[in-house]
Amino acid sequence: MNKITILWVDDEIDLLKPHILFLENKDYKVVTSQSGQDALEEMQNSFFDIIFLDENMPGISGLETLNEIKKIDASIPVVMITKSEEEYIMDEAIGSKIADYLIKPVNPNQILLSLKKSLDNSRLVSEKTASNYQQEFRKIAMDLSMVNSHEEWADLYKKLIYWELQLEEIEDTGMTEILESQKVEANSQFSKFIDKNYPDWFQNGDGPVMSHTLFRKKIQPELEGNKTLLVVIDNLRYDQWLAFEETLNMHYKKKQECSFYSILPTATQYARNAIFSGLMPLDMEKKHPEWWKNDTDEGGKNLFEAEFLGSQLKRLGLNLKWEYHKISNLKQGKQLAQNFRSQKDNDLTVLVYNFVDMLSHSKTEMEVIKELASNDKAYRSLTLSWFKNSPLLEIIQSAQNMGMKLILTTDHGTINVKQPSKVIGDRDTSLNLRYKTGRSLTYEKKEVLAAENPQTLHLPNINLSSCFIFAKNDMFFAYPNNYNHYVSYYRNTYQHGGVSLEEMIVPFVVLEPK
Repeated sequence: MNKITILWVDDEIDLLKPHILFLENKDYKVVTSQSGQDALEEMQNSFFDIIFLDENMPGISGLETLNEIKKIDASIPVVMITKSEEEYIMDEAIGSKIADYLIKPVNPNQILLSLKKSLDNSRLVSEKTASNYQQEFRKIAMDLSMVNSHEEWADLYKKLIYWELQLEEIEDTGMTEILESQKVEANSQFSKFIDKNYPDWFQNGDGPVMSHTLFRKKIQPELEGNKTLLVVIDNLRYDQWLAFEETLNMHYKKKQECSFYSILPTATQYARNAIFSGLMPLDMEKKHPEWWKNDTDEGGKNLFEAEFLGSQLKRLGLNLKWEYHKISNLKQGKQLAQNFRSQKDNDLTVLVYNFVDMLSHSKTEMEVIKELASNDKAYRSLTLSWFKNSPLLEIIQSAQNMGMKLILTTDHGTINVKQPSKVIGDRDTSLNLRYKTGRSLTYEKKEVLAAENPQTLHLPNINLSSCFIFAKNDMFFAYPNNYNHYVSYYRNTYQHGGVSLEEMIVPFVVLEPK
């Protein structure tokens, strides 16, 4: 293995002989230079892993040398070493993307620490992260055998996401595969938990905050005396929120972050209508038949969200000035971003943003999206890229400038489906890949959560003999006709409507402007 080679540039290099001997004894190779010009010539002839650069030298200064070094090789780490404590030099050096900044006199261990931070950081972080997860793996496995409440499941899911994001940074495929197996096991146990407990959440009142109680329990308390922007990003998973949280932190500080449970089916027409109406689907059908549409009805299923919200606000006795906007394409987003000042007098501005939903559906339909979002890591990365460049971020920046509180949430998550589950139904059976409703459904009982009587889950009966079935884990429903083509087309796509941690446990975040 080649030695790490250091170029040390200092006009008083002879005084640093003890430091150089210390590094050579640690098996580093040190090449010295006494001026910026000599250093640049050395760089033309040799490769260096890192450069130590004195700021105050005769001839061209350290800062000037730094700029020239970056022109030759922008990726090489440079550690600035200087006697000066002047702030403008620090600012200039940091602005030029130095790896570290040390103030003389420096001792050998400081130099060694700076080397490890600059060159060994990835390896050391990888080893420590892998070691920490190995220890946590046993605890998670133990928790999986004992978890028995909706709070514990939410905590366990967030713990799995935390480690997924940590392992993503170190590219350890072995550890990632182990975590994936834990997620599969967790979803299997979670499906059993939902099958056993979900119907009781409506009866005894000790269930979690859910779609239909979210507004009353979580959003309403935040509205008093605050002009508020409520953003509902369709189809946003918890890990996707964490992916762009840092970008949002430039404009807002977090006041509260928690999760809530999407109702079943974890599909837009059920879960998002439930948020805005404050009602379960069965009650929506009874109280507002003019706005509610079942799966088999013609026309859009989420066309009356504003009307549902107006009815809920009235029922809650909230006399607010409010507006509702739905963004389904770039043009609509840009238009609202340009005109967002018009919302300044509203107590509540509600914004439904459909991009992530469109992204998941595009993954099914477009090969290029399948390439760009081939797994959860890539899916998060694509979400982050969208958010950084979207009109939504412009809107949020405008809201910050106007002093508005920001509430960010979603209706449900999504899961990458891998395993087909055969189902047979008549031509009136709903089309969703993660849930089905209809008459005389034939299915694999161990692969679904079935509601023979939909009213026990507060869901409407399309007809007297209809039932609902929900896919568990990473299953998706496939018909026997043209089975192989169908399975090949939909496998490894992102779907929603069923029972999984990713679909049901979703983020709710309250933020205040910086």
